[in-house]
Amino acid sequence: MNPVQPAPFRIEGVSDPLPTDLPTDLERRILDAVRRGASMEDIAGLKQADVQTPEAAIQALKDGNSRFFSGQGGNPDVGANQRRAQIMRQTPYAAILACSDSRVPVELVFDQGLGQLFVIRVAGNVVGESGLGTLEYAIKHLDIQLIMVLGHEGCGAVAAALLPPQQVAQEPEHLRRLIEKIQPCVSQMPPIRDKKARMREAVLNNVRYQADMLRHTPYIAAAEQSGRIRVIGAFYEIGSGAVDFLTEEEDLRV
Repeated sequence: MNPVQPAPFRIEGVSDPLPTDLPTDLERRILDAVRRGASMEDIAGLKQADVQTPEAAIQALKDGNSRFFSGQGGNPDVGANQRRAQIMRQTPYAAILACSDSRVPVELVFDQGLGQLFVIRVAGNVVGESGLGTLEYAIKHLDIQLIMVLGHEGCGAVAAALLPPQQVAQEPEHLRRLIEKIQPCVSQMPPIRDKKARMREAVLNNVRYQADMLRHTPYIAAAEQSGRIRVIGAFYEIGSGAVDFLTEEEDLRV
């Protein structure tokens, strides 16, 4: 005679039942909350931020990239219960201003799961009004610990900023405006004969330049000065999968 299996629990508004074999502490707490008839808001409150300090956020990203770089990535926190825990609330610990380049999958590069990173993507990881508003939202309402400006190997927007003015003038209007936001940090670069080394230095200059603009934005500057967050930079090497972190003042100096 087969034992009677307990009926699956359901959350109002969610079509699929919660599995009854819930191994993690978070899943057990979700199941207990469902049994008590908790609201979706109450259930969302069970999912707390994974990282509590800027230094811990930096280390979490370094550890994640080490896993990705070594081929050990594959963050497991993408199951049904992890999704359900974030239906009403997100708890990212870091905001990343990254390039839109399809070769830079931010969550994969840092081996992070659902709800751990708040990602803003725009060509050339350029600071703009909408990006600033998004980052201010992340600080005020999501309680992030870290802002990272992430540049990458072979960035097309940075390469365009290195072109002669007559070539840039042939681009569409809004693309020209985007390129113009990068040009100030690459226009006075010293001559570098190696093309790959020159591009890397140009991308790093842009990372520092965009990070500096963030650090001089009043709301973000106040949050950093209070110790609530840190603003750092990083460079992703597509070929190797490794990320170089710019965390010290000397690294970030424009």
